Amino acid sequence: MKLTIHKRMIKEIPVLEVVPENKSSAPLPLIIFYHGWQNTKELSLTQARRLAANNFRVIIPDAMFHGKRNQWDRSSIPSLTFWTTIAYNLLEFSIILDYAHKKNWILDHRIGVSGYSMGGITTSALLTSHPEISAAASIMGTSQPWAYFNLMKSRIKDTNYLLPDELTLILQWVKDVDLGRHPEKIDGRPFLLWHGTLDDRIPYTLTKKFYDNIKEQSYAERTIFLTGKEEGHLVTTELMDTITDFFTANL
Repeated sequence: MKLTIHKRMIKEIPVLEVVPENKSSAPLPLIIFYHGWQNTKELSLTQARRLAANNFRVIIPDAMFHGKRNQWDRSSIPSLTFWTTIAYNLLEFSIILDYAHKKNWILDHRIGVSGYSMGGITTSALLTSHPEISAAASIMGTSQPWAYFNLMKSRIKDTNYLLPDELTLILQWVKDVDLGRHPEKIDGRPFLLWHGTLDDRIPYTLTKKFYDNIKEQSYAERTIFLTGKEEGHLVTTELMDTITDFFTANL
């Protein structure tokens, strides 16, 4: 299938839109895909092409402080820019969605969200406040961002970096978008979790614990947890196909 890639600006957000060429103007199921920390939207194009080849419209935004938006120095306060980037992702989701609605791009309100790493954290967080999301896939992220923040703090304290006490106060909003604290917000929606056991950035145990806590609940009956045995913080072509198959079956 021949695909087309459009570079667009949605308000101040640079995005790539990947879509089948012969359906560029037609309503299609929409997937908003979020890249990881210190990456760019272009590095998610391989995944986006796989999805678009299955008749999805895929929008990949550049996160704040990344790609074409990498115009400011990142804060010297450890992890502040990371969490601020996620906050921008969450705030800008509605802007992207509104743009897609106004373009009549979305078929039958079928909306998917996915992402790698930081994008996976964004994906899980969006489920806490956006019931219009039909299906989601969080890949090597975490659905327990507050626990991850506390882990980051303990790691930082083992270094020579100064960690202001006020950071914990400023980031209290993370609790409100923590799916581990509000798992009922999954609400029976198809939700794919994938994590590698050798991940040295975001621990596998966070995802495993989250899934074990919810797997018997009715709201999680369509939640799938896949383990990448002996795999680290890396996306393989096989994993890209798994994500594509998930959305093809569930969106």
